[in-house]
Amino acid sequence: MHIVLLITILFFLVRIVTIFISIKNEQRIKKLGAIEYGKLNSLLLTLVHITVYGGSFYEAYIKNVEFNLYSKIGFCIMVFSYLMLFYVIYALREVWTVKIFIVPNHKIVKSFLFRTIRHPNYFLNIIPEIIGITLLCNAWKTMIFVLPIYIVVLIIRIYQEEKAMKGML
Repeated sequence: MHIVLLITILFFLVRIVTIFISIKNEQRIKKLGAIEYGKLNSLLLTLVHITVYGGSFYEAYIKNVEFNLYSKIGFCIMVFSYLMLFYVIYALREVWTVKIFIVPNHKIVKSFLFRTIRHPNYFLNIIPEIIGITLLCNAWKTMIFVLPIYIVVLIIRIYQEEKAMKGML
């Protein structure tokens, strides 16, 4: 198996680990009375995320992509995005999920990163991750056709999250 495909699989597996963290947190905060917002958008975001990975993997496989300059840049962006993801998970701890949940008496995290960058999970993890994986795989068609859809779904997600958090600030 080529290095690009192997790296893509490894990143996807790490992403699956974060899903298990999310599910565990979701189960716990639901018991605390958390309310979920934007269910349909969360589903769409999941589907488009999987599409980016699947499309990128498929393009790399079909084109037999070697680990080239674009792959190296994509890999570096992916490493950065995953470091940011794990920092956000650490900072939000048990309230971090891939969905929008508001827990009763929810406390807004006001650490340096969250004060400096609005929605760091989206701007420092998600967007770099989808750009990184498409670059890693030289997946130009996935980037051109799926990235715009992802951005639209993500904008809706940010709007929904802002609306859900409005009464908390």
